[in-house]
Amino acid sequence: MAFPWAYCIIFLVVYQQFCFTAAISSNVYIVYMGEKPYDTPELAENFHHELLSDILGGKKAAMEAILYSYTHGFSGFAAVLTPSLARIVAGLPGVVRVVPNRIFNLHTTRSWDFLQLNPQLSNGILSKGQSGAGSIIGVLDSGIWPESESFKDDGMEAVPSRWKGICQEGEEFNRSNCNRKIIGARWYIKGYEAEFGKLITSDGTEFLSPRDATGHGTHTSSTVAGAWIENANVLGLGQGLARGGAPSAWLAVYKVCWATGGCSSADILAAFDDAILDGVDVISMSLGSLPPLSTYVDDTVSIGSFHAMAKGISVVCSGGNNGPYSETVVNTAPWVITVAASTIDRAFPIIITLGNNQTFVGQALYMSEDLDKFYPIVYGEDIMSADAYEDDARSCVADSLNATLARGKVLLCFESRLQRFPVNAASTVKNVQGIGLVFAKFRTKEVSLCLDVPCAQVDLTIGTSLLTYIGSTSNPVVKFNLPKTAVGQQISPNVALFSSRGPSSLSPNVLKPDIAAPGVDILASWSAAAAAQPSGAIENHLNPFKFKFASGTSMACPHISAIVSLLKVIHPTWSPAAIKSALVTTASLTDEYGQAAVAEGAPHKQADPFDYGGGHVDPNKAVNPGLVYDLNVKDHARFLCAMGYNATAISLLTRTNAPCRGTANFLANFNLPSITIPQLKNCMTVSRIVTNVGPDISIYTAMIQAPPGIDVVVEPPTLAFSSDVKKLKFKVTFCSLLRVQGTYSFGNLLWEDGSHVVRIPLIVQSIVEEYYH
Repeated sequence: MAFPWAYCIIFLVVYQQFCFTAAISSNVYIVYMGEKPYDTPELAENFHHELLSDILGGKKAAMEAILYSYTHGFSGFAAVLTPSLARIVAGLPGVVRVVPNRIFNLHTTRSWDFLQLNPQLSNGILSKGQSGAGSIIGVLDSGIWPESESFKDDGMEAVPSRWKGICQEGEEFNRSNCNRKIIGARWYIKGYEAEFGKLITSDGTEFLSPRDATGHGTHTSSTVAGAWIENANVLGLGQGLARGGAPSAWLAVYKVCWATGGCSSADILAAFDDAILDGVDVISMSLGSLPPLSTYVDDTVSIGSFHAMAKGISVVCSGGNNGPYSETVVNTAPWVITVAASTIDRAFPIIITLGNNQTFVGQALYMSEDLDKFYPIVYGEDIMSADAYEDDARSCVADSLNATLARGKVLLCFESRLQRFPVNAASTVKNVQGIGLVFAKFRTKEVSLCLDVPCAQVDLTIGTSLLTYIGSTSNPVVKFNLPKTAVGQQISPNVALFSSRGPSSLSPNVLKPDIAAPGVDILASWSAAAAAQPSGAIENHLNPFKFKFASGTSMACPHISAIVSLLKVIHPTWSPAAIKSALVTTASLTDEYGQAAVAEGAPHKQADPFDYGGGHVDPNKAVNPGLVYDLNVKDHARFLCAMGYNATAISLLTRTNAPCRGTANFLANFNLPSITIPQLKNCMTVSRIVTNVGPDISIYTAMIQAPPGIDVVVEPPTLAFSSDVKKLKFKVTFCSLLRVQGTYSFGNLLWEDGSHVVRIPLIVQSIVEEYYH
């Protein structure tokens, strides 16, 4: 189930989520000092101790206060400080930023086939990328369940000599749990415990080790690089061959998230620091926060990923689960790949039969065989408890139903703002001894797994028809058949309802998300320790669910991470920016039948770049994009300058002199594989540089699909490459045809040579200057 994680503490208990929305007052501060000044970690650590010693009055006090010294990929430390001491440290020479510790939260049988990652395709990405062999993928998440079949090392190559990581032991995890698939595992808890106190694990709900107690990290790790497993299924549904996208890649696990309290930014930054030193090639991170977004020099994910990018490591992040609302996308730094979630073409239909022989089709992931005969059905509002509100009862909010009237019946409940998820309504129904649930909600392809009581999910139209039937007879009854797995019977991909949307609230010139990938009802491995339902059915880590359906941009992220891993094997010299460009410029804008892709919402609409970035990923086309829009570390430093950040801080971040020279109009000309103009007053010209990665002799011609209300001209209209000419610059002039305040409109610029179509999205909002006076 997708859930709007962030600024809240999530307890992942199978499909139940509990969220504290109150902000946490931190006593841990991250002192970020930019690029590391010393090559020796010991010297850097001593420097950190000495710096803090002057403030705290002694080296012993400094050593006790410091939780982590970041010495590998960058310089800095996390320490327990008072707010007044933190302000003093912030004024010391060499300190870029002092930021409070924040708590982030965790945001396949069919999906890889849907993306046509087929090993039988000799020219496909899976074959060319050798299934990821030779690539190391670092996963920052909730750990791993190493006994899962997804992590067996049959046929895996030996651990590479370049690997510098470790297999860190802990509770119920020792060195033997690492193998030739899981080549490294670490865990980080100092930042978490400094905020919440000592973590108690005696109840078996967590492990002080890399072992996964929630299932989230196991799911994402098996999606990105899991081994081949035949007959994978959940309760008989979705049965097929489960595999990761890069099944021959090595996994490095960094446990930064905890079942009882989320993910500390101090711990996340420590994991980035280690991952850079360990030698990962890709970092996959399915976690994030909510807007308002921290600035790029205050946000630990942006800081850690910047230093990873500087070392050639691609960082892939989930975009958040707060859709379909605009400006909710997170992890928006231009040097990361931000992923939206989309659907696949698999459904789980169930037939609902009424007492008058009317039938309707819903979806379900679990249904009891006992419900194949007629049972009474009742509407939640009709049996509300004495002290409940009508709105609560109609959506089956906890304590809103009369237990006497609900006992032994199927409940009809409707989605509301307070009750968005069928699993929560199912818990209410169980508590009043109901035997089943029909949950009517906004139309979406995501299906929830209810195990408290069987539940069928329908849209509001069908729900209203059931309500009409209940009111038309004195003895309404209903029965269900068992759900089935149907492939190829629903149009996909659609952008998922929950997937966070752009534009970026921090940097609207940078299109986010970047790309969309499958993230709805994804089947992958699960932790045996994760609490299961029905409550009390699972004890002593004997969870019968070896696999789990899960939805969220957390599930979409590892799909892109795997594809990036394959691309890095094929193109080892490409920069992270070039790889992102290849994904964006080859992405698809249509569904399987050639129709424009749809974004789920209220109502559904044609998808646009704020929904899916460049589009839905097409892995095989990304292998050979023809042209790429490349960027380097200095380009990203100049971006930070153009954003108005302190030049001295940026120099420390990048260890470059005067990075802020020549940044006039840089945001418009920032060489991204997209052009976004948030405020077009009259006319504006921007430039881009493309690098030829196809045949030496290539001639590309521009084709323009102008945003409505905008005139677009490209100069020159033709680009001719040769063995001597690898890079060419072009300019695009946009002129508004509107004389009223406009909204965002969307178009495309395509470069074509007969073999390649290199497409970038155009996003423009016209404004009238007088509107602001």
